[in-house]
Amino acid sequence: MAEVREGLETFTAELFEAFSRADQRRWGRAYVRGLLLDGRRKSVEPMAARLGEDGNRQALAHFVTSSPWDPAHVRARLAWTMQEAIGPTALIVDDTGFLKDGDASACVSRQYTGTAGKVTNCQAGVSLHLAADHASAPVDWRLFLPAAWDPASSEADTDKVARRERCQIPAVVGHVEKWQLALDMIDESRSWGVDVPLVVADAGYGDATAFRLGLEERDLAYAVGISSRISAHLGHARPVTPPYQGSGRPPVAKYPDKPMTVKELVVAAGREAARPVSWREGSRPGKGQSGFKRMYSRFVALRIRPAGREIRQATCGPELPERWLLAEWPATEPEPVQFWLSSLPSGMPLASLVRLAKLRWRIENDYREMKQALGLAHFEGRTWNGWHHHVTLVSVAHAFCTLQRLTRDPKGAAQG
Repeated sequence: MAEVREGLETFTAELFEAFSRADQRRWGRAYVRGLLLDGRRKSVEPMAARLGEDGNRQALAHFVTSSPWDPAHVRARLAWTMQEAIGPTALIVDDTGFLKDGDASACVSRQYTGTAGKVTNCQAGVSLHLAADHASAPVDWRLFLPAAWDPASSEADTDKVARRERCQIPAVVGHVEKWQLALDMIDESRSWGVDVPLVVADAGYGDATAFRLGLEERDLAYAVGISSRISAHLGHARPVTPPYQGSGRPPVAKYPDKPMTVKELVVAAGREAARPVSWREGSRPGKGQSGFKRMYSRFVALRIRPAGREIRQATCGPELPERWLLAEWPATEPEPVQFWLSSLPSGMPLASLVRLAKLRWRIENDYREMKQALGLAHFEGRTWNGWHHHVTLVSVAHAFCTLQRLTRDPKGAAQG
């Protein structure tokens, strides 16, 4: 136990070196230690009760809520450390909900969150994680500001706008779509020197054509979930120029057939196009079961050309770019159940394509650990800076746990 605490002191000392004052470094270390101690609630008061000589509730509350430290400095150091420790193969972006009873906290609104599986009163945080098959770590965060909180929006809510000052939301912060927040975090991580060539996300991001185009502009490959309604042509389709009649503007090349939805393309390929793939080991669910089971399903992979006005406008020339369409079609299902779009190379083996597309399980594993064990959703402060401070410190605690696991078993995967 003493060895673990000494390791935590060394780890946090490196991350908090940028703090300008000794008291910030002290209370930063104490806060992270409080997050790691056993206990159901990880808000300031119960943590202070468990911290012994460092259990100064007022000092801890001031540090996380009001102390003027920039979380980006800690996140950059965290990213450097975890990039070296993990050797990430992908950046994963996603968002998670922070359920709230009242409406006084920054950016609380009625909105959909997968945390509750419905529209409810909550904050939404977008996060970026470094990930490999065996480990992952959140290194950057954004608090999503709904349009109702933005005085410049046509959807502005007078009461919510009035609460901005009390919640200490900077005047420059307005409503930005989650996919744009994800691109902003990717840009920030690259400015820190984090260079990971693949981005993974779910359909909440993959359905946004502007997000995919933004990744392509940054020369980043992607494997992103998409909904079944996304339209495309098959990869072998080519645009055709109609014959010129000798009057008016010459006709432009276009695809002779209308695009189909990705679901229609996979169904047309048929069940016989699906191939079995096992991509990782997962824990066995249920009581009385131990060990691991192989994650297994059947997948169809097609080369397609995604359609749509934004893609046509961004494409130089009449030919749309070719991409992977991956669909999961279990043997027990009458139709495909999940879809991905990827810009990975055309020669990518199916097993590798599936493994990378499915890597998003890591972020779900991270959210579960941070919420169940490290108090991610337990912050009771109401300010913009307080939220960003808390999620950063939870990320530090999560990273320490990850490093401890890697020390014990460098090649072992944390199963989920």
